[in-house]
Amino acid sequence: MTSVKEFRVDAEPTASDLGRGRFVFTDQYSVFDWGEMPDHVPNKGASLCTMGAHNFERLSEHDVPTHYAGVYPAGASAGDDPISLEACEEPPTEMAIELTQVPDLPYLGDDEYDYDAYHDAAGENYLIPLEIVFRNTVPAGSSLRSRGTPAEYGLDLASWPDEAVDLPEPVVEFSTKYEEQDRYLSRPEADRIAGVAALDDLEDLALAVNEVLNERAAERGFVHEDGKIECLYHDGTIKVADVVGTFDENRFSYDGQEVSKEVVRQYYKRTDPEWVDAVSEAKSQAREEGVADWRGLCDRSPESLPADVLEAVADLYAAGTNAYTGSAWFDAPDINDAVARARDL
Repeated sequence: MTSVKEFRVDAEPTASDLGRGRFVFTDQYSVFDWGEMPDHVPNKGASLCTMGAHNFERLSEHDVPTHYAGVYPAGASAGDDPISLEACEEPPTEMAIELTQVPDLPYLGDDEYDYDAYHDAAGENYLIPLEIVFRNTVPAGSSLRSRGTPAEYGLDLASWPDEAVDLPEPVVEFSTKYEEQDRYLSRPEADRIAGVAALDDLEDLALAVNEVLNERAAERGFVHEDGKIECLYHDGTIKVADVVGTFDENRFSYDGQEVSKEVVRQYYKRTDPEWVDAVSEAKSQAREEGVADWRGLCDRSPESLPADVLEAVADLYAAGTNAYTGSAWFDAPDINDAVARARDL
């Protein structure tokens, strides 16, 4: 179980073969790595499933290999085959996927993990324990600003400005996936953690995904700011895994307003700063003490969102999905109205 979608296995993967399974998207959400938050956002799961399926099918049209195998319409029976998104009459909440092996990643203490053990168990059919991050812009507060100067990213600037900056070329970075606190990696460290999967191939795949998402966003009036992919390695082939190009995995904006989970993140920063600070302090304490579970050190819990905020966020996900896909999947306000309401939160 992840914080926003359930994971079900229909056929287990083996050392040599991919298995079959499905994601069941829920209306849960998570910010600041907290896990399940106190509230659920109506129709969020259907929005993410619909938008993810739309993007996977676009990637297939561009010959980008993925683990996507279709979606299940509402009311599908256990033995039914998945279908394309286009064949659905209602927004789906279940996605069919190929499965790979995900071994345990032993924690050694002092922020050290045993990746050798992970790969010894994984062989050549495994989920690569990295997130491959791609960035088209550098917003204010981006962690990328702390890892380099503007000149290092091709910008003719003496220092980082207060406002967001468009990058001349997309930047690709690598971070951990299964560690309790994600961290960005040097290329040599990322190469070691990737196992037999070539880092250059992962970068090329991320750039190909980014290009497809950028093109679609521009067609529909969005700006695709940044995002990530996860990948599996099977018998010499790297495939995009997890879910791609949704308002949870990626940051999109419309008319200068964020249309993503960032809206909720920023709302909590403004209205519940004590909890946000407590999360940061707990993560720091966990690093200092060399323990994996920082949540056990956090002395506060997040407050619930007001009903009007939940409604505005739900409308933003639904209206954004309608606008991005070009289909009226949800009974939702026009994207311009939903964006204007989110701007006032």
